Amino acid sequence: MRGVAAGIETAVRAEAVLGEGPTWDAGRQRLIWVDILSSRVHFYDPATGRRTVLATGQHVGAAKPRTGGGLVVNLRDGVGRYAEDGSFGWLHRAPVPGRRGNDAAVAPDGALWAGTMRYDTAPGGGSLSRVSPDGEVRTVLTGVAVSNGIGWSPDGSLMYFIDTPTRRIDVFTFKDGDATERRPFAETGGKGFPDGMTVDAAGCLWVAFWEGGEVRRYTPDGRLDRTVAVPVSRPTACAFGGPRLSDLYITTARVDTDPAAEPLAGSLLVIPDAGEGLPQPAFAG
Repeated sequence: MRGVAAGIETAVRAEAVLGEGPTWDAGRQRLIWVDILSSRVHFYDPATGRRTVLATGQHVGAAKPRTGGGLVVNLRDGVGRYAEDGSFGWLHRAPVPGRRGNDAAVAPDGALWAGTMRYDTAPGGGSLSRVSPDGEVRTVLTGVAVSNGIGWSPDGSLMYFIDTPTRRIDVFTFKDGDATERRPFAETGGKGFPDGMTVDAAGCLWVAFWEGGEVRRYTPDGRLDRTVAVPVSRPTACAFGGPRLSDLYITTARVDTDPAAEPLAGSLLVIPDAGEGLPQPAFAG
């Protein structure tokens, strides 16, 4: 079923160079998202419209809430933590010239799964690692080009992963904090490249398609069952939020677009009552 952009609203009119990583912070009832190349974390309270920004000082691929307050962030040089008072410390610092952190997600056990990529998107230059709450790091995947969307099935038994240039969504068996038995879940085809994603309460995957101008939903058996057009060519990721976890928020990018043709590029979009999302765990460290 193909949707249309008419049902999409602008939650935050912005000019993010590379908006990414929307996450609903249930404890604070706000949406967290990042502008990677502007080195900023954005906070948006849909109930009041209040917006605040945190400058990270270096490119930030993802920001997630922590159980004790504050944030865990996937930065250019590694993974760091902000306390509730704004103070910062490194959890794992491992700078590699030409490489930065990209998408990340918190697993059901409270660990952070953090991806990296090279700035030139060279094949094999990225990785995917598990960062435990105490800072122990285990690299799970190497040889990745652009480590992107990560998510888990409602029962936590499956983990999904996207290496964008492959134009494929993969799935792993997930048990005891470990991801094994990697296999293809869906060959995406069509226009654009799969980027960030989220999983809903029915186990369906919602995937933003970079250069595709759409968000697609895939059923738990890998079948494409819905396509929603968005008014920008570069949607980057999506997440359910709001008090009922029913509103689908979509981040977008302005980089290398024509502002006259795409005035909403870089804005935070939302589809009200798009479905039923899953509560997202906070980082336990």
